[in-house]
Amino acid sequence: MNVFGITGWKNSGKTTLTEQLVSAFVARGFRVATIKHAHHTFEVDQPGTDSYRHRAAGAFETAIVSSRRWAIMHELHEEDEPSLPEILARLSPCDLVLVEGFKKGSHPKIECRRRAARDQAPLADTVPNIVAIAADHPLEGGALPFFQLDDAEGIADFIASYMGLSSA
Repeated sequence: MNVFGITGWKNSGKTTLTEQLVSAFVARGFRVATIKHAHHTFEVDQPGTDSYRHRAAGAFETAIVSSRRWAIMHELHEEDEPSLPEILARLSPCDLVLVEGFKKGSHPKIECRRRAARDQAPLADTVPNIVAIAADHPLEGGALPFFQLDDAEGIADFIASYMGLSSA
């Protein structure tokens, strides 16, 4: 499976870049999946819906299915958070998986940097497998390929080349 990450500090532009990259790769005919790491509790279902009520009642897993999409919500309770490889194993086959977050994973990543980010410390020296940097401001020196943060097409070209993806 071709896995490429988008990493950076909070408010560094990760989600916007991920969204733009998904659109760029889909427009090129690729089948793309995404994984987003969250550092907090989150809800994918709304209080009061039937599936929310099933989960709130104690269901370990709740599947919701329609003619347009399906989802399975799994409650961890006292289990550890699943690893990235465990989540990747659950995905359907695709051409590319874009992973937002999971800084410590072994997959190649692009580091996002924005002046408005929570932290300005570069990650490339401490986070494994950062292979490029995208920023909203000029950077001095550096051996890694550099992109403007809003250059989604150029970044998509880089990722396709880096991952050996041929045109779909």
